[in-house]
Amino acid sequence: MMERHWQPDGYTVPNTEVYPWQWLWDSCFHALIWHELGDTDRALSELRSLFADQDHTGFVPHMRYTSQPSASVEFWGRRGASSITQPPMYGHALAQLDRAGVDVDDRLVDAARGGLEFLLSSRRRLDGLPVLCHPWESGADNSPRWDAWCPGGRFDLAAWHTVKGDLVRSVIHESGAPVVNPDFAVASVGFAALIAFNARELSERFGVSFAGDVRAVVDGLSARWDAERGTWTDVTPPGPADSSAVRTADAFLPLLVTRPTSSAAEAAWVTIMDPRAMSGDFGPRGVDRRESCYQPDHYWRGPCWPQLGYLLWLAARRHDRPAEAAALTETTRRGAIQSGLAEYWNADTGAGLGAIPQSWAGVALLLDPPD
Repeated sequence: MMERHWQPDGYTVPNTEVYPWQWLWDSCFHALIWHELGDTDRALSELRSLFADQDHTGFVPHMRYTSQPSASVEFWGRRGASSITQPPMYGHALAQLDRAGVDVDDRLVDAARGGLEFLLSSRRRLDGLPVLCHPWESGADNSPRWDAWCPGGRFDLAAWHTVKGDLVRSVIHESGAPVVNPDFAVASVGFAALIAFNARELSERFGVSFAGDVRAVVDGLSARWDAERGTWTDVTPPGPADSSAVRTADAFLPLLVTRPTSSAAEAAWVTIMDPRAMSGDFGPRGVDRRESCYQPDHYWRGPCWPQLGYLLWLAARRHDRPAEAAALTETTRRGAIQSGLAEYWNADTGAGLGAIPQSWAGVALLLDPPD
């Protein structure tokens, strides 16, 4: 699969037919997969390529149209790349390569520092958390957490497709980089957690410091735990519809940076491992099955996503929870195999969904089997 998806320009597409371009967080996972397969040169090439359109502000586009730079120019308002970003998993990717003994180029570290500094210092904040400029920046495109932004506060796929297009045009850019969107005022706890996590990874492995306050992001995340709902909640303005507390898998990503011994962490792990809630036979559900919006086969509204299984596994290891880590390894690997290495899959049946095969399903290789 990876060999088939490799491009002459030095990166891996997620799928040659459905996703024929380069995506930011996909490439970060691809780099780790290539290293696991024994090809460090391709791992490093993957990361160099994703930074090729980074601008002077540090902003890293979430998509690159290397093979056809004129694609989607009218949509994004720029040539060769998109005008929004995605979760900055490059900090973790570089840290993992360094842990494995790879000689990581200082230029890659500098690029990663610039990308994270942009998000920490230039992005507007709500209650201490960097805002999203578009739902696509979260990686969770059709998450029920965005339902309040649908017409009437109710999800409709066709209407949401129109809204997402409109939101691209309402992003405010400064010096060419996206900093806020007045029509989508959301500080996502999942997105903020990944910014803080990747910044810490880069700092711990390479001694990088940031002008933007990472500690403030972590403190802001800690304050967003809702004990009644049993989840971390996004920051959104008050309104007639509120979907900020839907229990989704990415809403538990603050486990990567908040205190492992907190009561919030204890409650979160109960939910993640509960088969009545998040735990499926073929990996963690993307949405708690107790939610009325749960749809086990619908894009970002219930299925298991391999990269989220990997991130929750990282959190389990950080929290010294070997039983939870082993369970996430077993179920996520089983799902990847059963689904045919799908983009995402039904967490209860393993039926493959979306693009099949999808390169990032290879993250199943990164999960250590139980001893």
